[in-house]
Amino acid sequence: MSLRLMERAGEWPDRTALVTPEGTFTYGTLLRTSAGVAARLLDGRADLEGDRVCFLVPPGWDYVACQWGIWRAGGIAVPLAVSHPPAELAYVLDDAEPVAVIAHPELAERVLEAARAREIRVLSTEDLPLGDDEAPGGGPADTRDRGPDPAWEATLPDVDEARDAMMLYTSGTTGRPKGVVTTHANVRAQVEALVEAWGWRADDRILLHLPLHHVHGIVNVLTCALWSGATCEILPAFDAGEVWARLARGDLTLYMAVPTIYRRLIEAWESAGPELRERWSRGAAACRLMVSGSAALPVPTLELWEELTGQRLLERYGMTEIGMALSNPLDGERRPGHVGRPLPGVELRLVDDDGEPAGPGEAGEIQVRGPAVFRAYWRRPDATAEAFTPDGWFRTGDRAVEDDGAYRILGRMSVDILKTGGEKVSALEIEDVLRAHAGVRDCAVVGVPDPDWGERVCGAVVAADQGAPPDPTALRNFLKARLAPYKVPKEIRLLDDLPRNAMGKVQKPAIREMFEE
Repeated sequence: MSLRLMERAGEWPDRTALVTPEGTFTYGTLLRTSAGVAARLLDGRADLEGDRVCFLVPPGWDYVACQWGIWRAGGIAVPLAVSHPPAELAYVLDDAEPVAVIAHPELAERVLEAARAREIRVLSTEDLPLGDDEAPGGGPADTRDRGPDPAWEATLPDVDEARDAMMLYTSGTTGRPKGVVTTHANVRAQVEALVEAWGWRADDRILLHLPLHHVHGIVNVLTCALWSGATCEILPAFDAGEVWARLARGDLTLYMAVPTIYRRLIEAWESAGPELRERWSRGAAACRLMVSGSAALPVPTLELWEELTGQRLLERYGMTEIGMALSNPLDGERRPGHVGRPLPGVELRLVDDDGEPAGPGEAGEIQVRGPAVFRAYWRRPDATAEAFTPDGWFRTGDRAVEDDGAYRILGRMSVDILKTGGEKVSALEIEDVLRAHAGVRDCAVVGVPDPDWGERVCGAVVAADQGAPPDPTALRNFLKARLAPYKVPKEIRLLDDLPRNAMGKVQKPAIREMFEE
């Protein structure tokens, strides 16, 4: 048990680690069960030696036990998005080339055919020792200290923190998602920075309903909680009424979400009666910290949330490749529209278009260096080399300005990378799929400013020369079958032609203005 995360869990085996739809589980039970999962994955091997294991498992006990089991077997954990259609999941299987796929019975249909066609070993969560029979203490409402199982523990490899831990997929400027490979040491650096900056402690209790194929949910919430000996309560999905009801109990100390979620919570509060509003507001006020991230927080949302709950949201900045890099202070002024200063262990600089340091008050690209920065893009050496400067700074592609001691994010440098509802989206990927439709001759996808989503994905389409023009609703349905829901344009318009400059390049700002009007 050489991984420090597991070693720390062994220091408080009788504490409650997780409250999930499946039950309540201690750290000791998590250690025991994840060891059993690891042993099953090894299947006689001494070490997975960095082989990938994809897992399509909803948020909850099974998810965490599988993630820890993969790590303890020496594998790279590749979480699959439960919202993605089969075509997106098949792409990850092709790219990651896993030795196994773990699938929950409720989701297995989405990935089973693709896995079998690629001759990938498929394990159901029902095949793993996740419950009472094989892992005593793993049943509902268990809070007993069961501790590790010596027989299982003896079979596990010694996994060094320099080894690869996780691969998360993020959209890129070239279109298809890239696998971002982080080591156990990278994850530890990301967690330790947040634990120090946000004052995580063992008596913290946090609610988690964020997607668990992104760094926000996996690192900022789940792993920070488990590193600290705290309790993480997992909801299978976001429901505004359910979240408010949980906050109203007044015993949560931390809450983290994206701006869109805070907007939905505000709308639910405004629709509630006076007595319910008062109870909800009082419960939310009991938290010691509430955080917003993954997208820019609109100032009106910040101000209204503070008015309703007394909580001034802490905004931070990060991305899949680096974890979190900037954060407003735990104690001190949190300025609207700003994301604070670099976190502990993070080196950060702004550079102009010539690669020179930006002067005071001048905008520049954010570049980051430090132990939290990812190791590489999976099997993309050219993309990895392009992402770093010769002296090791990661180019984020985001522009910012330092404003009186705090950083203000100005947006993406590439018009082809959008941020919608906290998700990073490649316009080029959506365009490639749209062009595969027989009724589409050309297209352009843009992000349009939106108070709820940050950016609203919109598409302009030129119909093919032959046949009837495609119906926008039919085009959206075509995309829904091939792309994750958040990538599907909210609006599609048919144009006679796309606006272009003298060199024939599509003028995306003009298309964006058309949708804004």
